[in-house]
Amino acid sequence: MSILANPDTAPPPRPALPPLRDVIARHGLSASKALGQNFLLDGQLLDRIARVPGPLAGERVYEVGPGPGGLTRALLGAGAQVVAVERDDRCLPALAELGDAFPDRLRVIAGDALAIDEAAEAGTGAHIVANLPYNVGTALLVRWLTAPVWPPFWASLTLMFQKEVAERIVAKTDDDAYGRLAILAQWRAKATLAFTVHRSAFVPPPKVMSAVVHLVPAPQPAGVAIGTIEALTAAAFGQRRKMLRQSLKAMPGALDALAVVGIDPARRAETLSVDEFVAVARAIDRARAAG
Repeated sequence: MSILANPDTAPPPRPALPPLRDVIARHGLSASKALGQNFLLDGQLLDRIARVPGPLAGERVYEVGPGPGGLTRALLGAGAQVVAVERDDRCLPALAELGDAFPDRLRVIAGDALAIDEAAEAGTGAHIVANLPYNVGTALLVRWLTAPVWPPFWASLTLMFQKEVAERIVAKTDDDAYGRLAILAQWRAKATLAFTVHRSAFVPPPKVMSAVVHLVPAPQPAGVAIGTIEALTAAAFGQRRKMLRQSLKAMPGALDALAVVGIDPARRAETLSVDEFVAVARAIDRARAAG
């Protein structure tokens, strides 16, 4: 018995496209080290990344740093409406050709992703999918996780990072990679490591392995300020090998908050769960509000 695809969710047929290597050669493109670029050319791998957020037919996707458009092809092929922000003017002609192949489905913004009003450009409910430039990846992730309005404009994040950074995002307590980024990511989202990508998949090959991380927004705990979480984790992990009574003594209200929550000040930062950090931050904020 055959199973027919739902016509409302199935992606439209893909147009015939030239090999990505030919596009790169024809436009004289090369990955810019200054812009943190590494091109992905493996179509199967790019399609695999595009599947991580779930079915994209009819969905809006915001992509940062599309370069010559490898991942953009996969996203468009999956049926998405794509808004792509590209800082490298050399890549714009190749992206324009891709837009012609997928009429009314790709909008390219020439500019710096750190200066873009993403919510205005992509709209609420967009999926962010990107092979992030290494030099701005963490900064963009923190920006998306610290959005002042929560739930945020994005429905999910599917992001390529250096494997070391990806491991810091999903790390658990007592892990050497567990720290401020893990607390922030896992407080504000459900974070999972989708899969790793070998360095040989890129042109040119980077010196390190990469990994794709998927994040979905979580409900924001009431009564906790982002600034308090950031200050608390900065103090705690700034001296991560010391006991909390030592690392937090310079932060007003932190040691009192440990007592309120019932956390032993002889513990070290890497032993506290995300929920425990949130509880301490909430106690600090409540004490400040009271007086």
